[in-house]
Amino acid sequence: MGNLRVGLIGLGMMGRHHARVIREVEGVDLVAVADAFGDPHGVAKELPVLHSVEELIAAGIDMAVAAVPTGMHEEVGLALAAAGIHTLVEKPIAASAPAGQRLVDAFVAKGLVGAVGHIERFNPALQSLRQRIANGELGEVYQIATRRQGPFPARIADVGVVKDLGTHDIDLTAWLAQSRFASIFAQTTTRSGRPHEDMVVASGKLENGIITNHLVNWLSPMKERLTIVTGEKGAFVADTVTADLTFFENGTVATEWESVAAFRGVSEGNVTRLAIAKPEPLRTEHEAFRDAVLGLRTDVVTMAEGQDTLVVAEAVLESSRTGQNVRIAAL
Repeated sequence: MGNLRVGLIGLGMMGRHHARVIREVEGVDLVAVADAFGDPHGVAKELPVLHSVEELIAAGIDMAVAAVPTGMHEEVGLALAAAGIHTLVEKPIAASAPAGQRLVDAFVAKGLVGAVGHIERFNPALQSLRQRIANGELGEVYQIATRRQGPFPARIADVGVVKDLGTHDIDLTAWLAQSRFASIFAQTTTRSGRPHEDMVVASGKLENGIITNHLVNWLSPMKERLTIVTGEKGAFVADTVTADLTFFENGTVATEWESVAAFRGVSEGNVTRLAIAKPEPLRTEHEAFRDAVLGLRTDVVTMAEGQDTLVVAEAVLESSRTGQNVRIAAL
């Protein structure tokens, strides 16, 4: 069997990284690229730059990556599904929940692999953390808190910070906990003069009882990407910028300073920065997509999971509009 033939549509900031990684991954060949606005980063190299998803399909591809703007995900994804092409679409799955559901249904109906690029799941720090939680190293999990903030990215124009950055935190939280969101309360603000929100604070509860907190914005001069999981044995802190994972252990040595001890629920223990392998998350994501197409593994972020994340993101926006806690409908 020859290599899988891959097509890439969308040659912007994310598209250039997808092109590089596709060329590095074994078992696949990048055979066609497309973008109606050209190739600003010169990623096509020897390939002609096609102008539409129809031209991409005509190139005879087995699988595709759609890195087009969010508002185009539905149109491009439905065309690829109709043509029988396995597709990885960048996150969020679509601009709206109804559009996302149409994509889910289209790929299921054709029996195709449909994946969503929630790349944080493939960050080595979070992959290690997920395994350690499953192994019981934290005991019962009480809370998952995330902080994702930094300057505004000029490439984003069609959605706000909730559907762009916030969907990372919604997805990784549900994945780490292996539980859906049950409810969410959120407040947003818009300070940059753009039409969409650029700052959000959200608190939620998962179906398994874990409580969550998420601080996400495009208004901070420093870049921060932290996930903190607190449980009965201590807390893990994952920094997905550096892919570092640190364990703060609950101690067994009592605090002798009485005025400090009175305010501590647990005593301080050892702090360990764990040694973990650090492969590039985008490469790991592409390898998972390739293997899913080959029927070898199933750890891609499915379109159904991407749709569930989008439903929660829209509940975040609904809560910010109404000032009410929003219940997430059970599956």
